[in-house]
Amino acid sequence: MNREYHRWYSNSLDRDMELLVFGHAGARVIVFPTSQGRFFQWEDMGMMATLGERLENGQIQLYCVDSVDGESWYAKYKHPALRAQRHNQYDSYILNEVVPFSKQRNGNSFLMVTGTSFGAYHAANFAFRYPWLVDRCIGLSGFYDIRRFTEGYANDDVYFNNPIAFVGNEHDPARLEALRHMDIIFAIGRDDPSCPSNEKMSSVLWSKNVWHALRIWDGWAHDWPWWKQMIDIYINGYD
Repeated sequence: MNREYHRWYSNSLDRDMELLVFGHAGARVIVFPTSQGRFFQWEDMGMMATLGERLENGQIQLYCVDSVDGESWYAKYKHPALRAQRHNQYDSYILNEVVPFSKQRNGNSFLMVTGTSFGAYHAANFAFRYPWLVDRCIGLSGFYDIRRFTEGYANDDVYFNNPIAFVGNEHDPARLEALRHMDIIFAIGRDDPSCPSNEKMSSVLWSKNVWHALRIWDGWAHDWPWWKQMIDIYINGYD
């Protein structure tokens, strides 16, 4: 299996950022780690073994990015406005650096985003902000209301990084059409505390006539053994 390590200075974040690439061809997949996780997390937790055949056969190519959660949403020592501002810089890094990097290395036009737990928030937030770029979004055991990290504070930076809010108020026909083009898959355990957030996000999408799949698994299902099963099922689209 092709494995590449890359590091460069990010103008968006004003610091070095690292990522790993797995696979040599196929649909491009941007992978977000769990809360404050690192770019090597999916490899360490055995997700590459789960996806190994697809990677070796050139069906998919993964771009496993680093997080800056400890500088943004998890930086409780900062005012929420500064947390949201730092996340916007991270968003710019993904949009203006990682996506073009993936295009330079791989001409496949199909782009997926995925993540587990807090990584699922990142995946959905990016996909819903830029629906014309993303063809499939897979959120595993995520939540989609960022206000739990802002202590009730809200401004435009918070609002436009809160999928439940900004998708719910979306009325632009072109953006709605782009959302309807996307494969959207959420999977979560019935006993996961974030299950209601998934049901609310699903309700918001249906209210906009955006078709998607919400798959509620039995039990808690919020750990790597379940996520391996989920990604194996949903990486190819709806089950």
